[in-house]
Amino acid sequence: VQLQASGGGLVQAGGSLRLSCAASGRTLGNSAVGWFRQATGKEREFVAAISAAGGSLFYAGSVKGRFTVSRDVGRNAVYLQMNSLKPEDTAVYYCAARAATTWSTFEQSYAYWGQGTQVTVSS
Repeated sequence: VQLQASGGGLVQAGGSLRLSCAASGRTLGNSAVGWFRQATGKEREFVAAISAAGGSLFYAGSVKGRFTVSRDVGRNAVYLQMNSLKPEDTAVYYCAARAATTWSTFEQSYAYWGQGTQVTVSS
């Protein structure tokens, strides 16, 4: 499966962005999907994940209450709605899919990765 992340950009602190992860090549319907981010000079970190059925969600503590992950089976896509953005949210955001229906916070468990989209939050 090929993943394409989009929707990044430059936004002021307190603003919102919606990232999209579009899949092609096969359905995401049987795959849990995770969002990760990597800031300059830092390791990639887990942000959020959603199960294949969409009924189980999990968020990193730093984004809980501000970010919402969702999926649209018909569009074969997963979304990350980011509200109340902070400068520390600045990073390249990646979506990833794994060959399992349950989510994981470990990036090594995800086999398919998108190319990343840059999110920059100005203070």
